[in-house]
Amino acid sequence: MPRVRTLIVIPTYQEAANVAEVLGRTREAAPDAEILVVDDGSPDGTADLVERLGGDMGGVHVLRRTTKSGLGTAYRAGFDWGLERGFEAMVEMDADLQHDPAAVPGLLGGLDDGATSLVIGSRYVAGGTIPQWSWHRRALSRYGNRYAGFVLGLGVLDATSGFRAYRADVLAELDASHFRAQGYAFQIETAYAVHRAGGHIIEIPIAFTERARGQSKMSGRVVGEALVLVTWWAVRDRLLRRGRRRAGGRGRSGVAA
Repeated sequence: MPRVRTLIVIPTYQEAANVAEVLGRTREAAPDAEILVVDDGSPDGTADLVERLGGDMGGVHVLRRTTKSGLGTAYRAGFDWGLERGFEAMVEMDADLQHDPAAVPGLLGGLDDGATSLVIGSRYVAGGTIPQWSWHRRALSRYGNRYAGFVLGLGVLDATSGFRAYRADVLAELDASHFRAQGYAFQIETAYAVHRAGGHIIEIPIAFTERARGQSKMSGRVVGEALVLVTWWAVRDRLLRRGRRRAGGRGRSGVAA
């Protein structure tokens, strides 16, 4: 398959301790891809460091935002930046080294047939691992994913994974500007939007490691947002389907079905 223009979008907030290693390993794994760091006004100088490193490395860009506005809005801004510049595939990954950049070629390889819309780096398909998680964190993640998959009918085992690759034309059709999720629920929302649009989603196994430096951005508020939004999306779509069935019944017989 011909090489496609690829953009790797990496949101950051206070990742100065990790970003040099992330950029170096990502460039090594995907030398032809360009990298966009979306920084939310990190007070530790993350954006300045990326600019200095990018000047030597080449193909590294910084999108500076003034405030910490959430993971979902950072990815939306990064996707818009990439779509405006004609990229054909987009990868999203974290800056905390929980996502191994060496897996990027595998994610992109999943798009090679042209029929796949989204490739998810999954912890829960055969071969996927989470070697350093405690049992309660593992249980929260696994059962949260099971709940989302069940109520939304996704057929995806790891809808919350933030390590994934999209065809850019799919993102353009989704119009992510209308998405609501601010935190990690954004991953579920985009996977669900691809599913509802009839896109083909595949999962490939990844090893998800614990953050070595810095602090996790996960919180109870983030988990709560995901639970509330997933439930709302499921209820909303059931109501919409019921309304369409009733409208269809009136159209055929003149009275509600």
